Parts: sequence; structure tokens; C-alpha cells
Amino acid sequence: QVQLVESGGGLVQAGGSLRLACASSGTIEGINVMNWYCQPPAKPRELVASITNGGSTNYADAVKGRFTITRDNAKNTVYLQMNSLKLEDTYLYLCSAGGTWNGHQNYYWGQGTQVTVSS
Repeated sequence: QVQLVESGGGLVQAGGSLRLACASSGTIEGINVMNWYCQPPAKPRELVASITNGGSTNYADAVKGRFTITRDNAKNTVYLQMNSLKLEDTYLYLCSAGGTWNGHQNYYWGQGTQVTVSS
């Protein structure tokens, strides 16, 4: 089992910045990728950014150049630095951990943290 706890969301004006954090605990040795997703209302979750154990990153086109995903292995924490925020970035943001445990691939999810961008 892996537990994920997100933090750092809130209300920010357009053009502002936020830094989200996702702290992981439990059997984290099986994790090989950490992801941030956003949850549009009544739609499937969308991948925002991901980072592998090797440090390779991937971003959705909508956030390239504005968001940065990083990880602090000593703290078992992944961050999403969100700059130049836009109204359309308003979502619930969820952290997920993907990996292999006992020979099976699995994903774990946090509860999410709300980001609201105002004009």
C-alpha cells in the first residue's frame, strides 16, 4: 500500500503561482513514476505532468513552459510548481503513483487539492 497526501492548493489570481506537494509513504519502493492529474468536472482525469525514478519528465501541452514537476527523494515528495496560472487551470489536482508491487502493476491516488484561479 502507498499513501499519497497532496497539499498546496488554494485560491490565486491569474498570473500568480502555486506549488503543490505530494508526500508519499508506505511501500514506496515499488514506485517508478509519479504523476499529477487534473480533474475536469464530469470528465476523465487528464495527465498534467509526470516524473520517473530516473528523472524523466513529461508535460501536457497546455502547461509546458509554465509548470515544472520535481521530486525530492529524501522527503519522498513530488512537487508541481505552477506559474503564470490561468483561469482554465482551475481544477482539482490529484497525485498518483505508478509502479510494480508483488509482480503486478498498480496505481495509487491521493485525495486531491483544489486549485482555483480568479481574475
